[in-house]
Amino acid sequence: MTDAYLDSPTLTDEQQAVVEQPWDARVLVTAGAGAGKTHTLVRRLDALCGNEDPDEALEAAEILVLTFSRAAARELRERIARHGERARRVRAQTFDAWAYGLLRQAYPDREWHAVGFDERITAAAEAIEKGALEGGDAVPPAHVVIDEVQDLLGTRRELVETLLDRYQESCGFTVVGDAAQSVYGFQIEDPAERADETGRFFDWLRCSFPDDLVELQLTRNFRAITPEARIALAHGPRLQRTTDADEAATLYDELRDLLLDPANGMSDLSDQLTLDGLRALPDTCAILTRDNRQALVVSGMLHERGVEHRLRRPLEERPVPYWVAELLRRTDATGLTEDRFSSLLAEIPLPYEPNAKALWTVLRRAARGAARNVLDLERLRRSLADGRFPDEAADPETAGVVVSTVHRAKGLEFDRVIVLTPPTIAELRKQYKEELDLPAEARALYVAMTRARQDLYHVRSPDLPMLRRVGARKNGRRFVGGWRSYDRFGIVAEAADVCRDNPPCHESDAPATQAYLLQQVRPGHGVVLRRRHELPMGEEQSPPYDLVHDGRVIGEASERFREDLFRVQKVSHKWVPWWPEEIHGLTVDALETVTGSNAAGANAGVGDRGVWITPRITGIGRYRRADKDEEQHA
Repeated sequence: MTDAYLDSPTLTDEQQAVVEQPWDARVLVTAGAGAGKTHTLVRRLDALCGNEDPDEALEAAEILVLTFSRAAARELRERIARHGERARRVRAQTFDAWAYGLLRQAYPDREWHAVGFDERITAAAEAIEKGALEGGDAVPPAHVVIDEVQDLLGTRRELVETLLDRYQESCGFTVVGDAAQSVYGFQIEDPAERADETGRFFDWLRCSFPDDLVELQLTRNFRAITPEARIALAHGPRLQRTTDADEAATLYDELRDLLLDPANGMSDLSDQLTLDGLRALPDTCAILTRDNRQALVVSGMLHERGVEHRLRRPLEERPVPYWVAELLRRTDATGLTEDRFSSLLAEIPLPYEPNAKALWTVLRRAARGAARNVLDLERLRRSLADGRFPDEAADPETAGVVVSTVHRAKGLEFDRVIVLTPPTIAELRKQYKEELDLPAEARALYVAMTRARQDLYHVRSPDLPMLRRVGARKNGRRFVGGWRSYDRFGIVAEAADVCRDNPPCHESDAPATQAYLLQQVRPGHGVVLRRRHELPMGEEQSPPYDLVHDGRVIGEASERFREDLFRVQKVSHKWVPWWPEEIHGLTVDALETVTGSNAAGANAGVGDRGVWITPRITGIGRYRRADKDEEQHA
């Protein structure tokens, strides 16, 4: 028996009470920011798996652990690996990954990878109602563990309620949440529905399990180790109860005043002293923004000034690491042993030291061959094509400086946190009018201010471009506009803007381009979209654009990008669109593995497995016209 807990913090009495609950208990844990939730859950999982009474101990496969993001799932898995003694085989999965696996098992003939996130979640709830977790190889969970349950809204809330309701006689649960950190209400468009969703899951639990719901609290904060990092914590209990707009406005103002204390101020983000500090910072640092527009602008500023950082992606964006394509392309074998896998992985240039053993274990579980200790490469390739690449094998997030919206940083912690100066209540009311959700604004500010371990600062927001959307669609392409309705100064890049149907430069020298991407292109490098010629590719498309890195073409704009650029530039049905010669201000977000047809790969000379490396771009692109030397500004 190993001493897995020797370097693990001692449990408090509150945490011990959570850990010691029996496997069939229904446990709701209210835990404030930095209260050691992840540590408590790891020890809880260990206790579930390691009870001395065989009748009380669960197998790892009987425990379902659901998280909202890959980052949260990865952190939990890493904590289990470090501190879990008996729960090593318990898997933490995102809601989407679990729903996808459930649907593939229940309805294997449907192409679930082509179905949207919300549709998959809804279909999974319906499948549970019909008994998809019963019979054959399917087994309903004996215990469900979920963190951040205050963010269970809409379809995900319905999925969890369906699961717990159907198996309430045979399934225990441990769910953890903090109403003060409920910040995803904006996903519900209707304001009335949004208000109804706030705290709805907590109410459902109390009504559904009135006699045996065990409610426990974690009140001690372990994250903040300085007075500066603790200044917002006292507002948590009040925020947990707040739904009234006037009270929320008061709390927002109080939090804002605490943050804007002159002692917490920093120079402008463009100040040389600030930039030098970010470059030399040995610890982790997050620059937190209220929305994605601010995040894109801040990230662009840092890229221009050579500050290495990472811009956190939306939760639903999951690029497959580029080393997977290289792994598949470097061998003609149908399967790999662990030694051969490790030797091939060592040949691939990576910006970090990979844990080959851990990656092997994850991939073998996803694509095990006929022999127990062989990785089936064709199964691995199919998992990529179907969108089933395991989250556990995603690239680690190693950058010391992170730029993120508050929402994407929730659940994370950093040594230093820099919050962009929040707007006043008057400014919020002017901008959002009847759509303003003051309780959500107060909670978001609280979340931002409670991410810090040591230092908490504020800094003035940079000047922001006027971003608009095409049409009335909420997901319409964003572009840089102006006060005049026909102003067009740029376009916001999205994940699918680089063509994935063929390998980059498939018409010229795809193998050389793959080598160039592998050796010369890194996240954060600047790129330009350059118009190839003036002839549109279709009736409702722009001309083609090449993606250029240091003067070399490394890809081309996708059909989706050309269609969106047409919609942006076609101001009205009578308007003749003009096409920028170049689009600047873009950076490489990641190099990713993509799958296409085997013939496309073979014809381009990059192998017949149908996998290759493609760059993914991000940023607010700015137009340059052919008849002007200067960049167009909003």
